[in-house]
Amino acid sequence: MMKYEGENAHLADESPCAGIRADLKMCLLESDCVKKDKKTPRECLQTFDASVPNECYALRTTFFECKRSLLDNRTRFRGRKGY
Repeated sequence: MMKYEGENAHLADESPCAGIRADLKMCLLESDCVKKDKKTPRECLQTFDASVPNECYALRTTFFECKRSLLDNRTRFRGRKGY
């Protein structure tokens, strides 16, 4: 998951789903697909490359659910998905 420098570290992006976005970004940038194959993170996710960890695909799904929950009116009562 996300690697914080200190106990009081904060993301510069305060928008909804920012934490999940940061975790997905770091997961993809640390994968072999980006490092060794020199592909963009988007290409790695779209081609379902085997060198991308399953954790990144799980974060992708979580990020999608979080963004979708922003548009869903029922989340007024349930709250946003994700963190």
